[in-house]
Amino acid sequence: MKTRIILYIAVIVFSGCKKLDLYPVNNQTSGTFYKNAEDAKAAIGAAYAQITSIYAANDGFMFIDLATTDDASPFLSGVGDRVPLWQYKISSSNTYINQYTISYAAIQKCNIVIERIPLIEMDASLKNQYVGEAKFIRALNYFNLVRTYGGVPLVTRETKSLADLDVGRATVDDVYALIEQDLKEAESLSISYPTEKGRATRGAAKGLLAKVYLTRAGATPGSAYWAQAASKAKEVMDLGVYDLWANYADAFSLANKGGKEFVFEIQYKTDVLGTTLGRLYGVRSAAIYQGGTGAGTARVSASLYNAYIAADKRKDVNFLSSYTIGATVFPLSVTNTDPTKAVAFTKMWDQTSTTGAGGKSFPYMRYAEILLIYAEALNEVSNGPNAAAYDAYKKVHERAGLTTPLLATFNYLAFKDAVLLERRLEFPFEIQRRFDLVRTRKLIAAVQSETAFGRLPEIKEFHYLLPIPQTVLNSSPSVTQNNGY
Repeated sequence: MKTRIILYIAVIVFSGCKKLDLYPVNNQTSGTFYKNAEDAKAAIGAAYAQITSIYAANDGFMFIDLATTDDASPFLSGVGDRVPLWQYKISSSNTYINQYTISYAAIQKCNIVIERIPLIEMDASLKNQYVGEAKFIRALNYFNLVRTYGGVPLVTRETKSLADLDVGRATVDDVYALIEQDLKEAESLSISYPTEKGRATRGAAKGLLAKVYLTRAGATPGSAYWAQAASKAKEVMDLGVYDLWANYADAFSLANKGGKEFVFEIQYKTDVLGTTLGRLYGVRSAAIYQGGTGAGTARVSASLYNAYIAADKRKDVNFLSSYTIGATVFPLSVTNTDPTKAVAFTKMWDQTSTTGAGGKSFPYMRYAEILLIYAEALNEVSNGPNAAAYDAYKKVHERAGLTTPLLATFNYLAFKDAVLLERRLEFPFEIQRRFDLVRTRKLIAAVQSETAFGRLPEIKEFHYLLPIPQTVLNSSPSVTQNNGY
């Protein structure tokens, strides 16, 4: 059965930091809308709103990243699809793999902007800005899709009828070609928007392109993409608008939303248009969260928790290892089988909220990642770290309160391993781990090493890609399933 696409138009109200105010426009049709600059603003707002909803949910890319790697395990009760995903008994009907249709809803909104806004009589520079932003968001969504499912249908025009919905899969190379083209065009965006924080910028386009090249290089020594990744990351660094906060915790402070470390962030507004990730991944049944007790969707793995040494300042920012109610302290553990006593993810918990709808930004890309992309790529280009690669790595490592070994102690393999470990310690709960393990071809080994709580994963080579959702196969005969499923 074909799925009818319903479009909800959203506007972005900018005041200091970008805030998303969503409302359905029930009395507008495609024939009466997209006529003036305000319509154009609403259309690009709808594209931003879609990615806001993607990253606010606990049942999407976040859960996939945690449960299919060595970073977390779901509790063994509750939603039935969680444990099979974790154990790699993954079927095409598993509800947690359906980021496919959500991403295409975002792509549809981007295509509307790209196709219709050029026809509106309005300020030319603003028109170009909106189209460039839409191309960035479209590239972001296709990048998530191709890394998750492999080659997917390329839809570059607005879908206007049911007949347009059944499109066959493109090759991985073709999908990346569109991503690269969109991001190169988005590089013409402004460097910053001082009164409109949160928009896609030139740095965001360059940074995402660096990440695309890093991913394309994969685990291939000598790939030309390594040099491209290093070059594009350096272009972001040379813009002079990004830097690390002195303290790791500052990167996730409400006061620093839209600040110097965010290359691109998904913004929320406390108690208005917020994210409940803080409570949903909080301590199960703990009465310390707004909007209800902690849901405990997944618990932190011992593998991840114990990877931090005592001096690492990031550990207490990323995880909640105890909490206090009144005079009673409740210690938490990574090994206790009681789900109410498990160490929880806490990075996205906005404790100022009164409803549970937190206003912390989701960090899609931080400057720390630009530095680590640069370090990793240079190491590959030079078959070992040079001073520039070492300095980039050192900035991230020492910001965490750690001492960096001298450059002379690193060879190619040691530095490569050090950077990958740094990424794991720097980015938990930021939807990075699975994509890192996939691109480096380390997924199977990492998953097989994390067997706590009776996991016994049935992971195979074909699990580097997730299955196309069954609902998609049912509605689109031209779409084929990935091998193994």
